Amino acid sequence: MKEENGLLIENKKFFFIPHSSPFLLQGKGFTLLEVLISLAIVGGLLVTLICTLNYHLSLAERQESITIATLLAKSEMTEMETKPDSKKGAFEAPYNNFTYETFVKESPYISISEIIVVVKAGNEEVKLNEFIFK
Repeated sequence: MKEENGLLIENKKFFFIPHSSPFLLQGKGFTLLEVLISLAIVGGLLVTLICTLNYHLSLAERQESITIATLLAKSEMTEMETKPDSKKGAFEAPYNNFTYETFVKESPYISISEIIVVVKAGNEEVKLNEFIFK
């Protein structure tokens, strides 16, 4: 063994160039393992963020559909108050994917009828009931 530039070298089978850079000598910087671990953590956080965002967007879309169906059912209910009649149909544009069905039932009370309006949009369904005098 001999000493060169303050380093002990056993044999000359490997090639080593001593660096005089202060950055490398002080051991500053990140190792490959540290970089890979930080990338794995950031990747896991991004996947969680994207899944959460997708879930909340689907909730917002569902709530929008239910709100529109409720408003359409209320509109059909006000029309049914003047002319109670059982019927089926679809709404005009831009609500083409919403369908409705109305029912008129006799209630157990004298001179009172029950009006039922059901509005469907895909898997969602809104049902409104109201009692009216005949």
